[in-house]
Amino acid sequence: MEETQTEPQETVSAEDLLTRPAEQSQALSSEDVTLRAVLEAIVYVTEEPLSAEQIADALGEPRDRVEKLLEILVADFDQPEHGVTIRQVAGGYKMGTKAEHHERVRAFVKSLRPPLKLSLPALETLAVIAYKQPVTAPEILEIRGVQGAGVLKTLLDRKLIATAGRKNVIGKPMQYKTTKEFLVQFGLKDLSELPTLKEFDEIRRLAVSDEPAEGAGEPESAPGEKASAEKA
Repeated sequence: MEETQTEPQETVSAEDLLTRPAEQSQALSSEDVTLRAVLEAIVYVTEEPLSAEQIADALGEPRDRVEKLLEILVADFDQPEHGVTIRQVAGGYKMGTKAEHHERVRAFVKSLRPPLKLSLPALETLAVIAYKQPVTAPEILEIRGVQGAGVLKTLLDRKLIATAGRKNVIGKPMQYKTTKEFLVQFGLKDLSELPTLKEFDEIRRLAVSDEPAEGAGEPESAPGEKASAEKA
C-alpha cells in the first residue's frame, strides 16, 4: 500500500509574528500605502468607533480593500514599539493607549499644566503685542480703544509676554514683546508663522465661549482713564 505523505506543518516563531506586519506593509502598492495612512488618520481623529463599512462608504473605496488595510494597521500597532493600539470596539475601530502603559500615561497627564485659557480682551491684547512688538501700553490703548493694565499683568504672569525695555519718548513707557512660551503655547516655530490678521480674527471669534475663561473678569479702564501700571 502506498503511503500518503502529509506536508509538514509550518512552524511560526515569535520572530516571524513580529516581522510579518512589516513585511505586509512593504508589500503594499503605493496607492494602498496612501489609503492605509488615510485610514490611520481617520481612526485617530474620530471619537466614536467606525466600522470598515462606514469608512469604505465615506471614502468610496471597496469594503474588502478597507478591511484588509485595517487588519494590517491593527497588526502594525500591536507591535511592542507602539504605545497606542487600534482595536475593534462595538463593531468599529478605535485608537487608544495600550493597557500596559496606562499607569505611566496617567501619571504624566496628571503632571501637565492646565490648558491655556484666555479671555477675549487678553487674546486681543496678545495679538496686538505679537504683531506690533515691541509695543507700549499707550500704543495698545490707541489700537484697542481701552486700557488693560489687568490684562497685561495676566499675560506677564502667564509668561506669554515680557518687558522689552522703555521706549525713548516722553514718559519713557515700558515696551512689551512675546516670549518663547508664547510660541510653545500656540505651536509656532517663530513669529513668521503667525496667522494673517484675517485668520486671527477667526481664532478670536472661536475663542469666545459661554463659560468665563481665566482672566475674564479682568478690569479694563475706559479710554479716558489712566491705568496705574502705565504711569511709569
